[in-house]
Parts: sequence; C-alpha cells; structure tokens
Amino acid sequence: MPNVLDRVAEIGVVPVIAIDSVSHALPLADALLAGGLPVAEITFRTDAAAEVIRLLSRERPDLIVGAGTVLSPETMKTAHAAGAKFAVAPGLNPRVAQAAQELGMPFVPGIANPSDIEAGLDLGCRLLKFFPAEALGGVKLLTALSAPYRHTGVRFMPTGGVTTANLADYLGLPAVAAVGGTWIAKKEEMAAGAWEAVAQRCRDARAVVRQVRG
Repeated sequence: MPNVLDRVAEIGVVPVIAIDSVSHALPLADALLAGGLPVAEITFRTDAAAEVIRLLSRERPDLIVGAGTVLSPETMKTAHAAGAKFAVAPGLNPRVAQAAQELGMPFVPGIANPSDIEAGLDLGCRLLKFFPAEALGGVKLLTALSAPYRHTGVRFMPTGGVTTANLADYLGLPAVAAVGGTWIAKKEEMAAGAWEAVAQRCRDARAVVRQVRG
C-alpha cells in the first residue's frame, strides 16, 4: 500500500467513531464503503475498540482502519497488533510517538499551539491533529497557526466541532490534509441500525470534498 496517510489525505474526511458493540463493526464498515469514505478511526474510548479493529482489518480489507485516542505506548502496541494502519491521539505524548516509530505505525498526534507543532515536527510527525478545532478558534486560528510552518510541509487534520456546515471552509485551507469526522456515525444511529443515514452522511461529505478539491 502507498503511504497510508497520503491515502487518507486523498479521501479528505476520516470518520472518527466510538463504537460500543463489535456487532456493529461490519455494518458500519459497509455503510462507510457504500458512502465513499473507505477509512475509519476507531477510538479507544470503548472496550470494544481493539476487537473492532481486528475484525475490520480481517474482514473488510478495502477499509483503511486506524486507531484513535491512543494515549499510551501500551495502547499503541494493542492497536498495531490488532491491525490498525495508523494511529491518532488528542495530544502529543513523546512516549506514544516513540512507540509508534518503533512499530513503524503512522502516527497523527494532537496539537493546539505553536509549541505543540514544533514538538511534533521534532518527533518526525508531518501530519498533526488540530484538536479541538472549533473550540480553539476554528479556521481562523488554524490559518494563522499554520502560516509560520508552511515551508516545513506539515499538514493538519482538524477534528472536533467540524460538520458538513463548515467542512468546506476547513478543506479549503492548503494546510489541511483531511478532516476528522466525528459527525459521520453517531452512537444512537449505530444502536438503531440506521446504516443508510451513516452512508448518506458519507456521501454528503464526499460531495463537499469533490466540490472543494475537484
């Protein structure tokens, strides 16, 4: 596979999903694939995360499965062993970044200010999660924040408070590689089996990506 984070950038939107039940994993994957978003960040906010990642990696090879909320080297190792192709964290922990490097796991740590960006660059990370995007100041702040680092080639994945209403604004920034889509698959919809609603949200997001990026 080509560089997985390059592929994530091509897709443009990464569904960020906290999944409670392993039984929801395959229907979720099928909804994402049907909606044109062949990627999922399964967060370690639930006990089902590792098993879901393992199942999806085995049963849905067309889906790029990543791990989110990776807060420790131990969780990084668990995610890698389960088959995750990339890992994401809300913050920047050098120990977690080192574990990712040792495993050869593409890693997207979270940043919120210039010092975080410089720490991420120092650790060799060239894709950084801007989190929580809207609460920090949204597009306006990310535009200002990224400007002094444009020459480094660093890019960002804003997550948190992004919706279809402001998705185009984020994707329009040259520094944005992709957006984390926490709105794509909601817990109540997964519990109700409303998979078509998830697929439609994916289609809507893909339409915005095409509109902005051509």
